[in-house]
Amino acid sequence: MLGPLNKNNPVIIQMLGICSALAVTSKLEPAIVMGLSVTVVVAFANVIISLIRNTIPNRIRIIVQLVVVAALVTVVSEFLKAYAFDVNKQLSVFVGLIITNCILMGRLEAFALGNGPWASFLDGIGNGLGYGLILVIIGFFRELFGSGSLLGIQVIPQAVYDFGYVNNGLVILPPMALFVVAVIIWVHRSRNKELQES
Repeated sequence: MLGPLNKNNPVIIQMLGICSALAVTSKLEPAIVMGLSVTVVVAFANVIISLIRNTIPNRIRIIVQLVVVAALVTVVSEFLKAYAFDVNKQLSVFVGLIITNCILMGRLEAFALGNGPWASFLDGIGNGLGYGLILVIIGFFRELFGSGSLLGIQVIPQAVYDFGYVNNGLVILPPMALFVVAVIIWVHRSRNKELQES
């Protein structure tokens, strides 16, 4: 469960789920909600697939996995529409696109099909949180430097603006998320020298 939070992170080590990391991190709140949504879907999809793994015919296993994931994503999407409508609007189609997230299908194929429900649940939680952690870091820096706020609360005091500071609108644009991811990867690899050899 702890591996994906650092040395086996799905985004900065395995390079999975980068598209949504670029798209939903212009503000911190949608990044947190997307991270939690993916964590819930990965964890419960892993458990369900692990429970039925011995009854799934090999030739239709991907279809079964997609049906399970689609059902869970629908539940998460409806929950967000009911209890977090504004964030759901900000996330737009990206909640539905959790179905195609490489992290999710990768964990189902690589782990849930060969392990028990509890181990699969922990694997899903770990990978979801590892993904969410990177989204939160990216969202933190993009909202802070792009809007001067965090979670909609003004963080940079007005005195700093009066002194001449200006928010950087480029940070809010999706390409800037790629640069933030690159810096995170660079810092992570420089702190974990053994990863540079692999």
